[in-house]
Amino acid sequence: MAGKRSKRIVNGWVILDKPLGPTSTQALGKVRWALNAAKGGHGGTLDPLASGILPLAFGEATKALPYVVDATKTYRFTVRFGVETTTLDAEGTVTRTSDQRPETAAIEAALPAFHGLIEQVPPAFSAIKVDGERAYDLARAGEAVELAARPVEILGLRMLDRPDADHATFEVDCGKGTYVRSLARDISAALGTVGHVVMLRRTRVGPFGEDMAVSLERVTNLVENEGVLLHTSPPDGILLPVVTALADIPALAVTDEDARALKEGRSIGMPGTVHQRGEDSVVRLMAPRGLIALGRVDGPLVRPVRVFNLD
Repeated sequence: MAGKRSKRIVNGWVILDKPLGPTSTQALGKVRWALNAAKGGHGGTLDPLASGILPLAFGEATKALPYVVDATKTYRFTVRFGVETTTLDAEGTVTRTSDQRPETAAIEAALPAFHGLIEQVPPAFSAIKVDGERAYDLARAGEAVELAARPVEILGLRMLDRPDADHATFEVDCGKGTYVRSLARDISAALGTVGHVVMLRRTRVGPFGEDMAVSLERVTNLVENEGVLLHTSPPDGILLPVVTALADIPALAVTDEDARALKEGRSIGMPGTVHQRGEDSVVRLMAPRGLIALGRVDGPLVRPVRVFNLD
């Protein structure tokens, strides 16, 4: 019997185009197995019936996961009007029907009410905890699940297509914690009917878009060529540098001496002539050899909050 493979250190991102079917955790497991990676995590769960961008972090990239989870996301989704389900998607059983089908003009007129900060009730079939239990576990057990409304931010909402009276396809740019299934439910209610999601695809997570994504099949095909797999980015390879996820964070250059201090957990004087203040001033600290840390500006100092060991 072959011995168990020794896990190896892999640092970087694989931007997976998750197919329909597997959970986000299952998709991560397949890629982690292919890479034989010692450590991995995913940035933002996709339902099994959803496809699209699933950022997978390996090694030191896992330290940047909170910044990806909090990033703006873009989804395309299709709503079927006239039918509501328990899960608010095609997986559930029908709970209500309606003969009402909204006019295209009415749909367009209803969308501005969903822009900005809105209150949204999450689906009963969600991972939110209720008294220590996942809501979807309670819902599957037949228990009534009542979740409180919570604020979410909708940065943009557009109708892309109206193929027939029963369906409409939308694109939404949204902040953390937004449930597209709830959005579909609420749009339908505002139009005097019911509805559920029949297609859901995530097209962007923060800096990661479809142009960076690779399929599970491509990961498998590249596994046999380690040089291609680990040292080049799409379209020839699959692994992106750790710093890719932090591209939107302001960068400050530091000396090698300051880099050593940061790695030891010590604050440094503000590099250069840029002085940012405020407890939310997070900066990306870059030495000549690359990413060193994320730091928080504290008066004239920068305090390390995430140190990356990429040497």
